[in-house]
Amino acid sequence: MDSLNITAILLGIVEGLTEFLPVSSTGHLILATELFGFDPAEWEVFNVVIQLPAILAIVVLYWRTFLDVALGVVARKPDSLRFVRNVGVAFIPSAILGVLLKSKIDAMMETPVIVAIALIVGGFAILLIERLTKQGAYEPVENLSLPRSAAIGLMQCLAMIPGVSRSGATIMGALSMGVNRRTAAEFSFFLAVPTMFGATAKQLWDHRHELAAGAGPVGWTQIAIGSVVSFGVALVVIKAFVAFISRSGFAPFAIYRIVAGSVALVWLVWA
Repeated sequence: MDSLNITAILLGIVEGLTEFLPVSSTGHLILATELFGFDPAEWEVFNVVIQLPAILAIVVLYWRTFLDVALGVVARKPDSLRFVRNVGVAFIPSAILGVLLKSKIDAMMETPVIVAIALIVGGFAILLIERLTKQGAYEPVENLSLPRSAAIGLMQCLAMIPGVSRSGATIMGALSMGVNRRTAAEFSFFLAVPTMFGATAKQLWDHRHELAAGAGPVGWTQIAIGSVVSFGVALVVIKAFVAFISRSGFAPFAIYRIVAGSVALVWLVWA
């Protein structure tokens, strides 16, 4: 098999494994690209686009919820309208800042040391939040208040720093406000859908000419392979993740972040 396709498979596995865990999928993709010795610019579009199939895994697993919400919106049901309101208001801050700060975000993505530091700091933050906060009872996403939803959306903006983790920022932000672990995870899942759809659409538009012309070694074949792999792996991870955090919390992920970030930082500085 072509080496580019093998790399696409490996990066697809990394994306599927890490997209919904509080460990930063983007950070892992950046470090993996650095570790493999590839030009980050060549894999930039690939690393963003293969996040979309992982997000589609959410739509597949929670298809009944999305269908009920869609039908409920048409019927003007209060619960469905609140669901859309909560996810929508949480999505707005990252949508605005993502456009305004794109150049700065792109610059940070070219600096793997930032990823390593963010992994370490985020790990300690998770341990602190887990220790200091008390989770409430489970409640569906539509029952969250508007201010809470907006605050969680603001927390998601921290994930523009590669290595912070979008899911980690939203889940920890929710936990700090007393939201139940499962509720926090599900809200993060649902919020990922418009967020990553928007990010992927913008990236495809910005690089439409290169993709159409087949410029560069990484093209549609690698994107297709990575997409299929990330979708399949994400399907398995999502269910296992919800079951795991309900029993064990987030401390194991915090410890992993600290260890992985420390190893990456030493390796990057030494290299």
